[in-house]
Amino acid sequence: MTSPDADRIARLLPPGTIWRRPDVVWSTGSTNADLSARARAGEGEGAVLVASEQTAGRGRLDRTWASPPGTSLSMSLLLVPRPPFPRWGWLSLLTGMAVSSAVAGLAREAGVKADVSLKWPNDVLIGGDKLCGILSERIEHPGGARAVVGIGVNVAQGKGEFPVPTATSLALASLPTDRDRVVAGILTEFDRYYRTWQLTGTLRAEYEARCASVGADLTVVLDDRRVAGTGRGVDDTGRLQVATATGVETFAVGDVVHARLAGRTGGTAH
Repeated sequence: MTSPDADRIARLLPPGTIWRRPDVVWSTGSTNADLSARARAGEGEGAVLVASEQTAGRGRLDRTWASPPGTSLSMSLLLVPRPPFPRWGWLSLLTGMAVSSAVAGLAREAGVKADVSLKWPNDVLIGGDKLCGILSERIEHPGGARAVVGIGVNVAQGKGEFPVPTATSLALASLPTDRDRVVAGILTEFDRYYRTWQLTGTLRAEYEARCASVGADLTVVLDDRRVAGTGRGVDDTGRLQVATATGVETFAVGDVVHARLAGRTGGTAH
């Protein structure tokens, strides 16, 4: 399988986005680490780094996110957000929205039915199984803090090629695996959500309308406890609100297990 093509990705993007021509490499340790170094050196908004293999990536809560050669896409985006830092939690959530919108667009173009959903905070699911990982990081710089958002998408893996049984790929979902279109679709949708968030500082209504955790019976798994309840929504900073037997609790972190999926899949994929 060939590496994504930077020129074709750039041609597929609509005019006027914040993105510069993507940098494409076949393999790297971590696209987030590479782009973070460039952010610390002063690079500005709009840089994109794409790799076909990632050997030392990290996921949320410091989990490993490695991509086997030629089966996945790893990409990182460099941003200079305007909203105050407490609202930067939205970056991960809006990234999930962008990926899910791009995947749904691929399905429509191909005439394929796909059950694409979001699970708080940023898990993109197809048929209840996890398609991608997302990690946002704040990078300090004397000229102002930057953000690097990393996205790993399972593209061509087959059954038995995942470390957990609750993951899936575009190929397994019978969706198009054109890497250039996947990257361009994510960048296009991200640009749309990001521009709105830059102006408003929240995507609460849009996210709640898209997230399957809202209204679902679920359990939030924390290091020291498990909290069962019903997803009520998110607050203005993107934290999950859960109606429990003792009242509404708000969570900034935690693994969410949807009750309707727990028995079938055995849990979540990371």
